[in-house]
Amino acid sequence: MRVVIGAPANGAMLKDEVRAFLEEDERVTEVVDLSTADITYPQVSFRAARRVVDGAADRAVLVCGTGVGTAIAASKVRGARAATAHDLVTVRGAVENYDAQILCLGQNVVAPAYARALVDLWLDLRHDPSGFYGPKVREIDELESRA
Repeated sequence: MRVVIGAPANGAMLKDEVRAFLEEDERVTEVVDLSTADITYPQVSFRAARRVVDGAADRAVLVCGTGVGTAIAASKVRGARAATAHDLVTVRGAVENYDAQILCLGQNVVAPAYARALVDLWLDLRHDPSGFYGPKVREIDELESRA
């Protein structure tokens, strides 16, 4: 799996922890860090989401203070589905139910050890488009394609 990761300054510490975890994980073939010292959360979110939508990456992890700003910004890119998740149930639902390709975490909300547990689960999850939530995700996609 190819993963892009990014954060503005207020997410850099947790992003570095998650990046190190991803780089050591056998399920991950490539990690690209889009962060720079002066990048804003919208900029890094847009860049990561575009990479996912364009197929240059399979998924992305974004970190800011709460994970909310990055999720809002990334979701503005047509075709991107970003979800803020701070617990195992939400991580599972974000991918399995809603096909979110972008996981957003909050450095001020999630401890590094717990972030590693969330990402560990996230790497194994897949969305089943023929499942219960498949028609609902298609409904969202249809609206987005008309916008």
